[in-house]
Amino acid sequence: MRITPRRLALGMSLWIPNLFSGIRIRRFSEDWTHATVELHVNVFTRNYVKTAFGGSMSAMTDPYFFMLVMHQLGRDYVVWDTRGEIEFLKPGRGVLTAEFEVSRKHAEEIREKAKGGAKVLEWFETVITDREGDVVARVRREVYIREKKRVTAARS
Repeated sequence: MRITPRRLALGMSLWIPNLFSGIRIRRFSEDWTHATVELHVNVFTRNYVKTAFGGSMSAMTDPYFFMLVMHQLGRDYVVWDTRGEIEFLKPGRGVLTAEFEVSRKHAEEIREKAKGGAKVLEWFETVITDREGDVVARVRREVYIREKKRVTAARS
């Protein structure tokens, strides 16, 4: 069974670490260029001062850039999330949202850089916003991409 964007969003929302962290994946676009993720701040996902726990805000941004890249590039590439940075700007309350985007053009540029087995480290950025649209945090994620050795060897 092929994984569809809809099935992946549902599965990731029901995955225990996300489910109990208040993280819901609203959607992956059909072409794997976009994802929308929400964090519901509640008694289980807030900190001592009743605002969003920073770990939950980091977790809500963890795998989505690498997943978008992986699905666009296909099975011939190794894709990993290697590093993340988060800058907290204001307390998060209610429902927080993060949008992730990797354009087709950007994915093709990465594919070209990774040809021949070259290691590519690519940074992606997004923001976490509250219901009013205010930026709560800025997030950067580094993704590692490399063409698989069997593919590189087959080209030689």
